[in-house]
Amino acid sequence: MAPPVPHLVDEILEEIFLHLPTPEALARASTACPRFRRIITEASFLRRYRKLHPPPLLGVAADKGGFHPAQEPHPSAPLARALADAADFSYSFVPKPNNGWLTPWYARDIRDGRVLLECSSLWEIDPVFTNLAVCDPLSRRYVLLPPIPEEMTVKQERLVEFEPMLAPTGEDEVETSFKVICTAHYKSKLVACVFSSVTGQWYVAASPTWSSLGTVEPSRKCLSHFNYLCGCFYWTAISEKSKLLVVDTRIMEFYTVDVLTGYHLQLINQPHQSVCMSTIVDGTLEMFTLVGGYTPNLFRLYHTTRQNNGESSSEWQQKNVIELPRRCFYFRVGAAEGFLFL
Repeated sequence: MAPPVPHLVDEILEEIFLHLPTPEALARASTACPRFRRIITEASFLRRYRKLHPPPLLGVAADKGGFHPAQEPHPSAPLARALADAADFSYSFVPKPNNGWLTPWYARDIRDGRVLLECSSLWEIDPVFTNLAVCDPLSRRYVLLPPIPEEMTVKQERLVEFEPMLAPTGEDEVETSFKVICTAHYKSKLVACVFSSVTGQWYVAASPTWSSLGTVEPSRKCLSHFNYLCGCFYWTAISEKSKLLVVDTRIMEFYTVDVLTGYHLQLINQPHQSVCMSTIVDGTLEMFTLVGGYTPNLFRLYHTTRQNNGESSSEWQQKNVIELPRRCFYFRVGAAEGFLFL
């Protein structure tokens, strides 16, 4: 009988390791022999494993510094406490640029174990392009980003809003590399600048006008609260909340999705209505809308879906209504990794 082909054995072992239920079990398997460790520590295998086994909720990193770990009886509480003790969420290890009086570093986005930091002038009133850095609070490694070149700005218009985001790591990208996307909101257009850690430079990835997106310029700042899933960022306050603004980071294109269709038309007159979260799941656009009344004190989450098939006739449909515990006032904190924080 011919001996087994080595690469086929590795593929079979990968499939077995993918079915291990927890990261702890995977770590124990990697200590069994050098071959197991080599397979388990390969970046391609770890990406596959993370897709099947989402990372556990460890806590929330506050915008202005600090980390709030998951607490008992949550199963991640011991690991969350260990992370809080080992990591530096004050970001004291990241030096500030030497360009005047600056605010402390504070977190703007977190993804793939990295934190995007921002600091700005203490005396600045109008929106400006701020100082940015990317760091790992656990290893205390960091990268200070260079300023966005002036030629990438819209000189004839005043900057209304500037918002940075961490782009997800692509399938074919090295895990040590990263990208930062910055959206600049002007009166006539949006400009998306991207920094690549591979090249160490900024480039303009998209600059659509508001009219080309089928909407008018928002009457107020709209880009500070976003949600992310499956390669896309979503903003929910465009055109007086009648549209979602979406940027697909895989092709770096902006587009909009109508919100006020179908079942959503029944929600717009509800008291204290506010959109909380939008996500893409299996080709369907899903949204959770927080609707509350302070008298009586009753809040509900309305779960609605819309087929993401590009058809303008597609309408929002109700999927579920979740009544929240009474005697509390609820408001949106954020959404990440499939969790909605209230």
